[in-house]
Amino acid sequence: MSLDFEAFPKMARLSREIIITEKIDGTNAQICIGENGEFLVGSRKRWITPEDDNYGFARWAHENKDDLMTLGHGRHFGEWWGQGIQRRYDMDRKAFSLFNVSRWAAERPECCDVVPILYRGDFSQSNIELCLDGLKQLGSLASPGFMNPEGVIVFHTAANIGFKKTIHKDEIPKSLAALTQP
Repeated sequence: MSLDFEAFPKMARLSREIIITEKIDGTNAQICIGENGEFLVGSRKRWITPEDDNYGFARWAHENKDDLMTLGHGRHFGEWWGQGIQRRYDMDRKAFSLFNVSRWAAERPECCDVVPILYRGDFSQSNIELCLDGLKQLGSLASPGFMNPEGVIVFHTAANIGFKKTIHKDEIPKSLAALTQP
């Protein structure tokens, strides 16, 4: 029997920087800009067009294409949220909030928001809980005055991976959470 050697992967150290952002409850969206200027719009699982859309994101993206092209080459993921989508956030409009806060917090296209940063620093479970408690008590930072935020995303920079933690029913898998609602 001949098997290719497979090295054990490196592990990131847990006690490194994390970035905690508000988890916005909308629909996952992406803008993809090719090296040749190709412009594609996607949902979590597929490419979308204004004719085969996801809550109007493709139509909005094509209407704002010139501004969005300034994002530059690559895939730019975010949340399409607000009026008529999931929690709705008591909004009379929809918004696109980019996820990559390290890249887009300072400068971004005018048509885009960025998910709110709640904490940035060394990993700490207590800081994660403090961020969740802050959202419970003060409501959403993404939509001030909205008192039912979903939770947080904890992005571990050394491992380049994100984790979500919701305020309600975090211990129940999403596939089962809908079954437990009254």
